Amino acid sequence: MSTEAGLPGLVGTDHIGFTVPDMEQAHTFFTDILGCTHVYSLGPFPADPGLMVDRLNVHPDAVMQEIRFYRCHTGANFEVFSYDSPDQNRTQPRNSDIGGHHLAFYVSDLDEAVDWLRSKGIRVLGEPTASSGSSRGQRWVYFLSPWGMQFELVSFPEGKAYEAEASTLLWDPRAPEK
Repeated sequence: MSTEAGLPGLVGTDHIGFTVPDMEQAHTFFTDILGCTHVYSLGPFPADPGLMVDRLNVHPDAVMQEIRFYRCHTGANFEVFSYDSPDQNRTQPRNSDIGGHHLAFYVSDLDEAVDWLRSKGIRVLGEPTASSGSSRGQRWVYFLSPWGMQFELVSFPEGKAYEAEASTLLWDPRAPEK
């Protein structure tokens, strides 16, 4: 029996799933802007009210049109959904909303990445910000997908301040094998 706390057998994050309003727009964003690789697709799926309610907790008349899977460098995979549902909320949540979220990507040169996003017409929210306190050493900036989903770029080439005295370190995209 395991003496570790938490979910038995947990190894790490396999994928992050989210729903988009336009699959082709999302595909272009993930492949051409972020540089992810489209690996495979599934669907469309026939209507299945039992599956929708009992296993996915969505409206019984929801229809999953397509799922696309992407690999994005050394991070988690993405499972991108296209749904039609009679009760679908088409408003993108903000970070401050319940269920609000963002995806953050590590880049080695934040300024170069921001300039590149802007050259592609991607809306970058302000200028890179230097973190303080335990995150000192990190710089970050948010940007939006064409459908308004929030993303972030972070960079901390020399590490973060907390690392000097921490007994446990956060997973570090600069050394993904650790």
